[in-house]
Amino acid sequence: MKTKAVRLYGKNDLRLEEFELPQISDDEILAKVVCDSICMSSYKATHEADVHKRVPRDIAQNPTIIGHEFAGEIVEVGARWKNQFAVGEKFSIQPALNYDKGPVGILSAPGYSYRYIGGNATYVVIPKEVMELGCLLHYKGRGYYPASLSEPLSCVIGAMHANYHTTPGSYIHKMEIVNGGCMAILAGVGPMGLAAINYAIHRTDCKPRLLVVTDIDQTRLDRAASLYSPAEAKKNGIELQYVNTAAMSDPTAELKALTGGAGYNDVFAFAPVAPVVEQADAILAFDGCLNFFAGPAKTDFKAAFNFYNVHYAATHVVGTSGGNTDDMKEALSMMSAGLDPAGLVTHIGGINAVIDTTMNLPQIPGGKKLIYTHVDMPLTPISDFAEKGKTNPVYAELHRLCEQSKGLWNVEAEEYLLKNAEKL
Repeated sequence: MKTKAVRLYGKNDLRLEEFELPQISDDEILAKVVCDSICMSSYKATHEADVHKRVPRDIAQNPTIIGHEFAGEIVEVGARWKNQFAVGEKFSIQPALNYDKGPVGILSAPGYSYRYIGGNATYVVIPKEVMELGCLLHYKGRGYYPASLSEPLSCVIGAMHANYHTTPGSYIHKMEIVNGGCMAILAGVGPMGLAAINYAIHRTDCKPRLLVVTDIDQTRLDRAASLYSPAEAKKNGIELQYVNTAAMSDPTAELKALTGGAGYNDVFAFAPVAPVVEQADAILAFDGCLNFFAGPAKTDFKAAFNFYNVHYAATHVVGTSGGNTDDMKEALSMMSAGLDPAGLVTHIGGINAVIDTTMNLPQIPGGKKLIYTHVDMPLTPISDFAEKGKTNPVYAELHRLCEQSKGLWNVEAEEYLLKNAEKL
């Protein structure tokens, strides 16, 4: 079968090409990719290329397909897996394999390391490594984009599960955020911050009493509040406050005051900026856990940390990068039960938009850029559908469908796009 895919050949060298996929073996699966969400990690891999830890050194001769936040449906099943998967089933992929037999060893991942699997393709061959590790995951919910976005949601799920707290008088660490505690998400209204807010206020097993979300951009804060409102959080027993720290004369003191002066049990830093990390440290409560979520691009990134508090107040720091397979399963389960990640998505595009979008991702405002790989469509902000609809009825209908959903992408809009894309 032929596939059309965006492949990485070297630094800043992405090419959209059509080529033949090999016939699958008994321990592989052929799949159709429907959509892929473009991640900042793909931008980093593109700019670093063969020096990136997940990218093979021989990509000039054996290019890899980029994109790791994807979903689709199964087309053909190898004999070994016929009792577990069926043609027509929807799927998502856990890309973090942690398997030493991949192209670059333990860090091998679809979307970075493989010639025949990645999200920015029309069809892919799912290799035996993915299958043997249980990283091909069933999705039974509506649409495809929720399954695509289960990977970024799994990252914030993993982060919250990775936080820990101590038991006075023992060396036992209790994993998880503090149930009924105070949580802060700093620089928290970007795409991943929105995913964290969505998860924190809708999970039922463990949740904060107080959730404070900060940023310095009031427009972004207002959008976050319209998507995940304090009223909605209150229904789930959470006091949610959005705070613009740029308007505060003493952000540290004023943020701590929201907790009655005690500080926060769990603080998540969603920007790799030293002042954000230092502010996170400064607002920790006794036994507070700082999760440095944002991945820095600089290998020598540093920020000051109060080691007096480490010694006497038991404060501590963790860092997480991605979620594991259990986190992905939790994300997919929540999606199937109705959790909608559409608030993360601000742009829609086709496979022809992948290269420019990936290469310039930091300069493109907004949230997640969602790509439909069987569609030719320029990367388009959802907010521009109305204007484009004046001359193209497809955009007009997409605008109408999104307006019915608070201006957000939705399953009905996705279905309409997939049926009418050739008219764009």
